[in-house]
Amino acid sequence: MQRSIKKVAVLGSGVMGSRIACHFAGIGLPVLLLDMVPATAKESTKPAERNKLVNDALQAAIKSNPSPVFTKQVVNKIKTGNFDDNLKEIASCDWIIEVVVERLDIKQLIYEKVEQFRTPGTLITSNTSGIPIHLMAEGRSEDFKKHFCGTHFFNPPRYLRLLEIIPTPHTSPEVVDFLMHYGDLHLGKTTVLCKDTPAFIANRIGVFSIMSIFHIMDQQKLSIDEIDALTGPIIGRPKSATFRTADVVGIDTLVKVAKGVADNCPTDEAKTIFTIPAWLEKIIANNWLGDKTGQGFFKKTKSAAGKEILTLNLGTMEYGARVKPKFASIEAAKPVEDLKQRIKMLSGATDKAGDFYRAFHFSLFSYISFRIPEISDEIYRLDDAMMAGFGWEIGAFESWDTVGFAKTVEAMKTAGIEVAPWIHEMLAAGITQFYKVENGKRMYYDVATKTYKVIPGGESFLILKNHHDKLVWKNSACKMTDIGDGVAGFEWSTKMNSIGGEVLEGLNKAIGIAENQFKGLVIANDGPNFSAGANVGMIFMLAIEQEYDELDMAIRMFQNSMMRLRYSSIPVVTAPHGLALGGGCEINLHADKVCAAAETYIGLVELGVGLIPGGGGTKEFALRAGDELHDDEPETNTLKKRFFAIATANLGKMK
Repeated sequence: MQRSIKKVAVLGSGVMGSRIACHFAGIGLPVLLLDMVPATAKESTKPAERNKLVNDALQAAIKSNPSPVFTKQVVNKIKTGNFDDNLKEIASCDWIIEVVVERLDIKQLIYEKVEQFRTPGTLITSNTSGIPIHLMAEGRSEDFKKHFCGTHFFNPPRYLRLLEIIPTPHTSPEVVDFLMHYGDLHLGKTTVLCKDTPAFIANRIGVFSIMSIFHIMDQQKLSIDEIDALTGPIIGRPKSATFRTADVVGIDTLVKVAKGVADNCPTDEAKTIFTIPAWLEKIIANNWLGDKTGQGFFKKTKSAAGKEILTLNLGTMEYGARVKPKFASIEAAKPVEDLKQRIKMLSGATDKAGDFYRAFHFSLFSYISFRIPEISDEIYRLDDAMMAGFGWEIGAFESWDTVGFAKTVEAMKTAGIEVAPWIHEMLAAGITQFYKVENGKRMYYDVATKTYKVIPGGESFLILKNHHDKLVWKNSACKMTDIGDGVAGFEWSTKMNSIGGEVLEGLNKAIGIAENQFKGLVIANDGPNFSAGANVGMIFMLAIEQEYDELDMAIRMFQNSMMRLRYSSIPVVTAPHGLALGGGCEINLHADKVCAAAETYIGLVELGVGLIPGGGGTKEFALRAGDELHDDEPETNTLKKRFFAIATANLGKMK
């Protein structure tokens, strides 16, 4: 059927419900946000009193940091109400999302009321993270069951890209297909199809990883600060690493999921990993639950010296000053920009860090092998879930490929760690990698058919690394590839994707080749950020050493490169994401078209470090201001707005 979403109802206004409502409002949809009437207002006839719970929750969400919306104006699309007075209004909604407390009896009571007003054929989903989806639909009508499934958003919904779709045996395939597509196209999510198993995919693998790290830490006598140094950006994980992530999520939430898996997965071969260590039980007993209680594994304090973050000593249960760990292998790996090469180096290291990485990888690889086909039939879904839900830069199976599939299985065997039978079958058949790229398409090993299949959805977008086999030109910092249809791609890989002489040389070379051999050029990259700007360190050193001729030449080279980009004979399109600062912003200002990701932070921010933007972007600001002049607004006001943004080093958000 032809289905569209014009209005959404969110039932439950807690931390998740209010933020899910904000996310839908952010994409332009009217939202009905409902919750209970406060006990103190049961007899009241005043809407302000009867809607106090939902209104307070929404205001708390709007004021939270990071913000759940791009602009506060979109909140006007959210209408609040309560279950007693306003539930009948769900009849006009195309999608009803239940986000009430995690109790099956309460959810079923809500669904009973929903059936009285819901228009047949409309979607009804639950954001539960712990209750089996099929149990919630018991006793409901056939139409309800057909249009019901789980849609598990991750918190905060605006920033975490994962949306798990969990159908029941009764869910219509059309509903599943629609939600997978809608979540991707309209909500900007990585939609992952999950089986109705405890904790679904991301929490099952993610919490296992954290619990496994806890046990390895005890075995190898590592500290909290050491673990967070080992499990952060150095291996492609978020800055919050392991223990800071637990504090942000809530230590009680982590323990609840771990106990839920232990209780509900009796045949899990790694069930003992989900056993809560004694020190963790003590932390829960102390009510040190992380950010929500003001202390957890870390604690913020104020002293005469200012604010300080203290780390919990798990042996003494006392907080002390943070210690910056030193590992020889980490120091050696830091300058390596390529993540896969870095992971390979660290996994083979002979110090304490190498011992940790081998133990962690062996544990993780064993666990994920046994989860196929229990929680998913396809390996790529596990990797997608971990990257989108837990912020891993590469997934678990891809990590296995990175450190060497066959040799790692052999090392695991020597260490007495088992893998699932299908892994041995792969190796026996001479298949030694989970992923491969053919003709620009990424393929995964399909366990059921024992063949490689194209990862679905790839036809909708281009991934630059899948075209690296069609190299046109490169230097030590840049690559130019043929991405098909007569279009070339240009990317660079430096620290924070900063722009130096080699990048500018590469850009000029790429434009020249594109003008002669291609119809267009796309400038993009697969890194965490588009570009943090020009190499300020180099500029600083030239100024310190008073190499003014060199400095002048560097600035002229950048300006000439931007003019070459602006007036090239072929169209140039940029695809920024993350940070696009200074020189990164300049490149976008001189392109013919900018196709920006939703969360792109862009601006000429040089004044913040004592520099004046010199790449020509200020000229573009002035030209565009002229094009956008209004009869009722003086030219000086229009220009003032543009240059005020530069003078205050302001960032703009693409949305």
